[in-house]
Amino acid sequence: MEFILNAYEYLSSGGIIIFPIIICSFLMWWLIIERIFYFRNMSKNDVNLHQAIIMLRAGHEPTTEQDYRPGLCAGVVLEFLNKRTMNKKLDQGILYLCVMQKRHNITKYIRIIAVLAAIAPLLGLLGTVSGMMTTFDVISLFGTGNAKAMAGGISEAMITTQSGLVAAIPGLLMSGFLSRRATFMENRLDELILLMNRNF
Repeated sequence: MEFILNAYEYLSSGGIIIFPIIICSFLMWWLIIERIFYFRNMSKNDVNLHQAIIMLRAGHEPTTEQDYRPGLCAGVVLEFLNKRTMNKKLDQGILYLCVMQKRHNITKYIRIIAVLAAIAPLLGLLGTVSGMMTTFDVISLFGTGNAKAMAGGISEAMITTQSGLVAAIPGLLMSGFLSRRATFMENRLDELILLMNRNF
């Protein structure tokens, strides 16, 4: 409890700009955690490409003792099997539609995370400018002799800058990591399309 009070007291010194930075940071990390769990489930419950082709030829998913939520490739194959018409040309379009829907789910929120990570330091810079303007206003009224009055503006400038960078740096790193993960999964979908087109 004391830690929360100290953190609140520290952050409140950053002025009104600190609140958009906190909201931006919480939203960004909520989306990052959602994407991490999504990618984990898509990989954990998936089958390899060879097993996907076996599923396609058999016309159903492999039976397991536990409840099975299909991963990336397995999900595409199962959705395709539910919609296929046995018309090769039409089935090819259905396959591409299934893959496009899955591709959209893979890339969802990635750009938003990157934008939020980029916005955080800009908000910090805005807080810096606001804090320095407050400091200059104090100097114009009292001169440089009132250090306590100047400290409020300087504190606002430094805390907002620090908070913006603290939010942005891990956000940018996680955005890069998630982008690479999404690219890897998209490449798997491309490989799956090639194999499935040969095995309808």
